[in-house]
Parts: sequence; structure tokens; C-alpha cells
Amino acid sequence: MNYKYRLALAAVVATSITACSSGADSRRQAAQDFNYLNTPSLESWTLPAGAQPFSNTDYTIPQRVYQGEVGTKVDIRPPLQVLELIPGVTFAIDQQGVTLFMPSSNELMKIWRVTQQLITDNKVGIVKQSADRIDTDWVSWTNDDEDTKISSRYTIEKSPNINSYRITLTDWREDGKVKPVSVDNKRRYSILMTNLVMAKYDNMAREQARIAAAEQLKNVPIMMGTDRSGLPIIIARAPYDDMWERLPIMLQKLGFTVEDRNRSQGLIDVKYRQPDDAFWTKLGTKPMNLTNDKYRILVGDLGNRTSLNITDNEGKPVTESVLDSIAPVFGAAFAK
Repeated sequence: MNYKYRLALAAVVATSITACSSGADSRRQAAQDFNYLNTPSLESWTLPAGAQPFSNTDYTIPQRVYQGEVGTKVDIRPPLQVLELIPGVTFAIDQQGVTLFMPSSNELMKIWRVTQQLITDNKVGIVKQSADRIDTDWVSWTNDDEDTKISSRYTIEKSPNINSYRITLTDWREDGKVKPVSVDNKRRYSILMTNLVMAKYDNMAREQARIAAAEQLKNVPIMMGTDRSGLPIIIARAPYDDMWERLPIMLQKLGFTVEDRNRSQGLIDVKYRQPDDAFWTKLGTKPMNLTNDKYRILVGDLGNRTSLNITDNEGKPVTESVLDSIAPVFGAAFAK
């Protein structure tokens, strides 16, 4: 499995600096020099002859050993963050990997199935597998921030007793050679793998929601009604958001061409060309009393219902008889 990812630079200045230097080290290292590494060690203060000693601890440097990289080994890239794409999930990051705490056993099984699907789709090798654990083979990463080819292996586990899901980076390889992995890289590439699983989960959840919404809209009751002024309108018993997403698809099936849409104003500009007789026979309705022309569909939010009205190319509402001919056609089209 080979993934590519790039870290976005938010500032124009940072983008300009990066553009001036194409090496991978320029994206990991500070742009300035490292002369501070040549700073002489501190020496004890020697009093001049005849001077009286003076004690002040305000500027005393603590005597301790500081851990961390210096110079070119300092990685200036912003740390990766776990994408919070699953509602109700909390997470913990340690030096070995990332643990997700799922809100229920059902969600735990969902993310486990998503993980298995991700591994299958991307042909990731599996070294060992059980009901609650997967040990992957090498996963290769293509990353412009690295000057070597990076590969890593993972252990992915689930614990049904506490509904936890954990990804641990177990092995590290650079240019095909197994090496010890730094704490920063273990954190970065554990989070990266976690985010890939989270993104896969989110995409599948969105697709399932889209399919469910489409199925729900197949049974949308369409009827005639009136607005607050008593004028005739078409009423669909479905929420505005669902209708807004589904309506353009339905319109195209009926011979409309969508030319413009404005969701905030609930406006859809269309051009109509009436289908042939065979189309109406297949749909099982009479043709709509619309001429081949341009129209504007006005979509209104009525809570759990949606209102539909139509104006002609001069901005005048179509007649009630025209709406009467349109309502059963819309209902039949949604059912299809």
C-alpha cells in the first residue's frame, strides 16, 4: 500500500519559503543557520580583585539535563492531529500509538470492518490475524517531506470489553533497511494510519446516509396545497435538505436541464424540453402542461415538509392547473 500526503502551509510566506528550496530537509528543518551549536560553554564568573560578591538568583540558569534534538535534527513540521470524524469517539496518544474509545460495541465493529476493507482495498499484506488483532506487513509511504523511502508495520487491535481500538507502529524501515524509529515519527505515522481509517469510516458512513436518503425519497408523498396567502403550491412530505439534494436528479429524469442553483434562497433555474410519448407511457403518468421554455423552481423549507412552486421565464407563477399536472409526475419520478 502506497499513500501520498502533503502538509498544507497556511501562510503565503511559508509557501514562498518552501518554493525556494525543493529539498525534503527544507520542509523539516528551520530556514536559519545553526550557529548556536557553536556557542561556548558557560564559565564560572571570576570576580575582579577587591570586588565584593553579589548574589541574585533572578537570572540563574537551572542545572539540569534537557532532553531533545538540536540543530538539523529538530523537526519543525506541525504535529499531526487525529481527525475527529466519528461522533462520540475519544482518543489517547502515547509513545507507541493511538487508541480510540468507541461509544458502543456497534461502532467498534463498524470501524473494525472498515479497517478490514481498507486493508483489502489497498492490498496490504497481513503477517498474522485473529478475531481481535491484525499484524500488517510493510506499508510504504510516499511523502515529499522525507528524503528516504519510508515503510512501517502496524498492530491493529480491538478490545470489546472496553470498546477500544488501537493502532501501534511496531517496525520502521528507511530505504529498505530496518531501523529504530524516533518518537516523533512513531507518533506521526501512527496518527497518519489512524486518520486513514477514520477517513474511510467517514466516507462509508456518508455513502450509506446518501443511499438511505435516496431510498427514503422514493416514497415521498407529493400533493397539492396552499401557502400562507392561499396560493396553490406543491407540497412534498420530506425535509428541505433531503429534497434539495435529490430534486436536481429527479428533474433531469423529467426533461429539465438545471442551469443554476441557490440553496440559501431555495432557487433552481431550469430549462425544460418535453420527453416523447414513450417516456410518459413508461413513467405511467400524463405529460406535464409545460411548454419547452425556461422556468424557476422555488423550494421552501416547511420543517419536515418542502414546498415547491414554479414561475415562468417572466417571473410569473404558473397556473394551478399546471401545478396539478406536475404534482403526480413528480411523485412518480421520486418513486422510480
